[in-house]
Amino acid sequence: MPTHLGLSRLSDIDLRLLRIYKTVVEAGGFAAAEVELNISRAAISMAMGDLETRLGMRLCQRGRAGFSVTDSGQQVYEAILQLFTSIEGFRTRVNALHDQLKGDLNIGIADNLVTLPHMKITHALRELKLKASDIGINISMMPPNEIEKAVLDGRLNVGVIPCLRQIAELAYIPLYDEESRLYCSHQHPLFSIAEQQEVISLVASYDAVAPAYAQTAQTKSRYLDLNTTSTATDREGVAFLIMTGCFIGYLPTHYAAQWIQQGKMKALCAGHFHYTTDYTVIHKKNAPTNQLAETWIKELAQF
Repeated sequence: MPTHLGLSRLSDIDLRLLRIYKTVVEAGGFAAAEVELNISRAAISMAMGDLETRLGMRLCQRGRAGFSVTDSGQQVYEAILQLFTSIEGFRTRVNALHDQLKGDLNIGIADNLVTLPHMKITHALRELKLKASDIGINISMMPPNEIEKAVLDGRLNVGVIPCLRQIAELAYIPLYDEESRLYCSHQHPLFSIAEQQEVISLVASYDAVAPAYAQTAQTKSRYLDLNTTSTATDREGVAFLIMTGCFIGYLPTHYAAQWIQQGKMKALCAGHFHYTTDYTVIHKKNAPTNQLAETWIKELAQF
């Protein structure tokens, strides 16, 4: 790789190459980035070659040994995050000078909230889009801790997460109270037992699935009475294992409703095995004014 004195200026082409590189790093390689970027692997490889030539350094290793980012490539990736955050901040500040709503709203949402009957998130997004038809809305489904990080570093304007802890730099707005119950599928032995005390006495003798993601201390306590032998990183994974007929597990009532209606799932002693999760909207305190985020939050309060 030839030596290079660095970038004398940043063109639109450079920004395009940097965006491609950012996607490649986050996807973990060229093959995975193809779908995200909707361009061929050959085009991605050519773009990476052009960027490395432009920067005068090797950014990543690719070949039979697999994909990996070099030390320089990692530093460039971190600089890219700062660059795009600054660009978005510039757009936000300029758009704030206009009465018109413009730009993009970047939202991070924890998994499987779309089936909540209140639909506050959906209704507020609809009202925002009706007020500003030219805006972009970018939704990222992410674990709560990743949403917190992304809101803090400016990659996301707002997030929707379970209220597990309080971070001083973030503001919290209550949104949902979500009930979860303990379920089994129609193939599980507990499905046909009607006597509640018998179910309560037998629950600990069957395999259970627990979430591998963060939970409050109160929620964790609900699993102490279960024989937890497996875990899942999200609610869909919990549902997969429950539907095998070999596991019991907790799911939100709104998410389980589709299988309840089909007769494929049953809540076990709902008055005994249940807990509530509080969901909140988060945004960064003292962040540059973002009219889209502020308008969306105001719309949420209407529902």
